[in-house]
Amino acid sequence: MTRRYFLPADTTAGALGADALAEQLQGALHEGETVVRNGSRGAFWLEPLLEVEEGGERIAFGPLDGRQLGELLATDYTQWREHESCLGSVAQLPWFKAQTRLTFKRAGIDDPLCLDGYLAQQGFEGLEHALHLAPEDIVEEVLRSGLRGRGGAAFPAGIKWRTVAEASAEQKYIVCNADEGDSGTFADRLLMEADPYQLIEGMAIAGLAVGATRGYIYLRSEYPRTWEVLHRAIGKAEAAGYLGDNIGNSNRAFHLELRIGAGAYICGEETAMLESLEGKRGMVRAKPPLPALEGLFGQPTVVNNVLTLAAVSTVLADGAEAYAALGMERSKGTLCLQLAGNIKRGGLLEVPFGMSVREVVEQLGGGTRSGRPIKAIQAGGPLGAYLPESAWDTPLDYEAFAGIGGMLGHGGLVVFDDTADMAAQARFAMAFCAEESCGKCTPCRVGSTRGVEVIDKIIAREDPAANMTLLEDLCDTMEHASLCAMGGLTPHPVRSAMTYFPEDFCKDVGEV
Repeated sequence: MTRRYFLPADTTAGALGADALAEQLQGALHEGETVVRNGSRGAFWLEPLLEVEEGGERIAFGPLDGRQLGELLATDYTQWREHESCLGSVAQLPWFKAQTRLTFKRAGIDDPLCLDGYLAQQGFEGLEHALHLAPEDIVEEVLRSGLRGRGGAAFPAGIKWRTVAEASAEQKYIVCNADEGDSGTFADRLLMEADPYQLIEGMAIAGLAVGATRGYIYLRSEYPRTWEVLHRAIGKAEAAGYLGDNIGNSNRAFHLELRIGAGAYICGEETAMLESLEGKRGMVRAKPPLPALEGLFGQPTVVNNVLTLAAVSTVLADGAEAYAALGMERSKGTLCLQLAGNIKRGGLLEVPFGMSVREVVEQLGGGTRSGRPIKAIQAGGPLGAYLPESAWDTPLDYEAFAGIGGMLGHGGLVVFDDTADMAAQARFAMAFCAEESCGKCTPCRVGSTRGVEVIDKIIAREDPAANMTLLEDLCDTMEHASLCAMGGLTPHPVRSAMTYFPEDFCKDVGEV
């Protein structure tokens, strides 16, 4: 009998007990049975998710604990479908059928480090295509796809690449920003742990496009499992000729190194990250010059995040037109969303741009885990606005979100039920900025500290009307005078909490 068990080995599944289940399973294997530690499919509400493949059929069980696994192993396989944790085929679950997976289409299918498995699932087709194109044609393909940076700023990737390609320099660089620090986000980590070759492929394509022969992945230190997966994947890719001096026997070089950050949120800002990569303290640089012209070590540099570079491999494999056919207006392709906070079905979703926040959170997310009404949804990380119900029908689109004073950022959606105190959340935003500011500019460094003090006075009912006015003035200063987005965006969550949930700041609204 040939039977394969699939248990995810990623960080989240491990934290939920998958490692212990794998050990239990290993001790009960029969001849012809194997355990594959795959990547997670992103359905964290079902983890640990065990999939069993036999006779070409793959059925899932989850969330599974040790007792349930013991029950399954003690019974005949023909009876397993009657077990309480049986889900049937993962692909047929409504949660997955509602998605359009491009970037995460391979996540959870196989061992993420198996090169043959990657090749069998369209892996390196984008790189093979790029090797037959002139650099300017690769850039043109990315431009026509409409791909925009998925790290937060949503700048068109092709325009950034063209700027670097047209710059004159002996050495250029590709830098992947994998310092995923936004609260409620985990898409980068999941992609790197579930499908690392896709990122490697995207970076090699970027190198071919702009003439860069060296690349760096700047990974946050809090991701030790990710480091292990990437470290091994880079070694295997080098041995197979997809990295190095002669990628794909093309006589074109691209070398890739993995670097670890020290856990500072500000190093997610591209210029602070470049400083850190150069061995300096991670502080933001004034712009101009743009990193595309004077980036790492003063050389032209493409800085993109994990999801952007991973999407490039899909664009080159499937063609720009196929990618641009999804989405709406200027937001093309798919959006990778992370549902977190008080949510019933949390995890990673990939859908075309254009679905509404309500559809995603209520229909796919299933509402709150507590079962209470949703009070607010924070989109775009810790510096994103807290959205009230009146904004939940807004389509997931960069311009539509900007129109309501919000931002999509890295695609994180954090849900709060009606017991949340939004004054406390506003204080959290200011305190987060005070903790994570690099300290280079006064509005961010001092403004956030004073902001915490003012909010504390409002909560304590110390002259609330005057202090609310003072808080508004402080937000104006931070927004318009800060050197980078850290201080400039911190007013967004604060103001949205004040605007949409004033009752949480002053129980008697007549006070203000």
